[in-house]
Amino acid sequence: MSGAKDYIQIDLKLSDTQVGLLVGTLNWYSLVGSAAAGVTSDRIGRRYTIVVAGALFFAGALLMGFSTNYAFLMVARFVAGIGVGFALMIAPVYTTEISPASCRGFLASFPEVFINVGILLGYVSNYAFSKLPTNLGWRIMLGVGAIPSVFLALVVIGMPESPRWLVMQGRLGDARKVLDKTSDTKEESQQRLSEIKEAAGIPQDCNDDAVRVQKKSHGEGVWKELFIHPTRPVRHILLCGIGIHFFQQASGIDAVVLYSTNIFEKAGITSSNDKLLATVAVGFTKTVFILVATLLLDRIGRRPLLLSSVGGMVLSLATLGFGLTIIDHSHEKLPWAVALSIAMVLAFVAFFSIGMGPIAGVYCTEIFPLRLRAQGTGMGVAVNRVTSGVISTTFIMLYKAISIGGAFFLFAGIATVAWVFFFTCFPETRGRTLEDMEMLFGNFFSWRSALKDGKKEEEVHGGNDGQIQMGTKA
Repeated sequence: MSGAKDYIQIDLKLSDTQVGLLVGTLNWYSLVGSAAAGVTSDRIGRRYTIVVAGALFFAGALLMGFSTNYAFLMVARFVAGIGVGFALMIAPVYTTEISPASCRGFLASFPEVFINVGILLGYVSNYAFSKLPTNLGWRIMLGVGAIPSVFLALVVIGMPESPRWLVMQGRLGDARKVLDKTSDTKEESQQRLSEIKEAAGIPQDCNDDAVRVQKKSHGEGVWKELFIHPTRPVRHILLCGIGIHFFQQASGIDAVVLYSTNIFEKAGITSSNDKLLATVAVGFTKTVFILVATLLLDRIGRRPLLLSSVGGMVLSLATLGFGLTIIDHSHEKLPWAVALSIAMVLAFVAFFSIGMGPIAGVYCTEIFPLRLRAQGTGMGVAVNRVTSGVISTTFIMLYKAISIGGAFFLFAGIATVAWVFFFTCFPETRGRTLEDMEMLFGNFFSWRSALKDGKKEEEVHGGNDGQIQMGTKA
């Protein structure tokens, strides 16, 4: 939409407000999808929920491509938005639940990786189709999105179902087969199955291929446990899950991705061709650095990457605000300020992609307990989409009210608050199994001391176990 919106505005003769609504309301529409995906994934499984998302993407892209007026286009965006909500909620959940702890961060970052690949392909297709007549070019830019959605739906059918969902359905035999294929060792497979059974309330001595699981109405008690009577660990987990999704969008990434042509125009690039080429550079930078992040997530951990990422975002946003303010108040073109602004846009998306981008999805899906994961992740996605919707809908009005430089100074301030929040409240989750996350949470600002106490207890128990074993041998 970043490049297409300019041609849509010319072809359909839209106002800035209509363009803002066209761009931003997809995020509001996605709330319907993320809410529905939480229920659907518990009813029909994680895998077929992804198929539903693919079908919605396909329909939305075709409808956008054949849109004849603004109203038709908004209906098409509604359909596509529901698909976005489905995919944003279910892809990280599925990937996290099927991954072994040793490479969960690497694999769970893939949804964010390929969102960035999609953004890059979108920028490239915008540039390629910009040479077509205006009334045809933007329709192909949007309609071409139907092609990857077909591959998504077909490939997912051949993938295994989430072992955690299978256990929740009482299908222990099927879950065991999936875990054997997706674990590093046979012992790890057995341990993962044991932990999932414990979380699902199934006795450890129950080893039948199919068992009867007490059926609960889907979502019954979950919302009550999340919001009305949450335990202290759940309250801490909810704060972290919602907080990271809020700050991911409130720091302005969608303003840069969706309105990059506007930003480059304010920075002094006037040629439509050059603006679209600059957006390709943005997409390329995002994709390269998120690939770097996938290699580092399981090596150095979520917390160091997140803090480094947000710190870099603060510096690049503040410098971008400075550069754009200088350009705004200058009566002549300043090449150094133009170069600085472009460099800071690229630096911002690089810092975002190396930490904040992939970690939001990874962290949120792995910290929620099994019984709360689908709805908790759905709530995080909902906050993400609401915040993104507000930013993308109002960005044009924002920079006209407080200047383009002022808008990025505001984003820098929000990112500073985010850094403090992450530093004080976020424990490291690297290498932890999904089922032992709750022991990390519940102490909010004093989680470090609680973690040290937990390690001491493990050492004491480990020492006692060793003494017992030695006594038994003697």
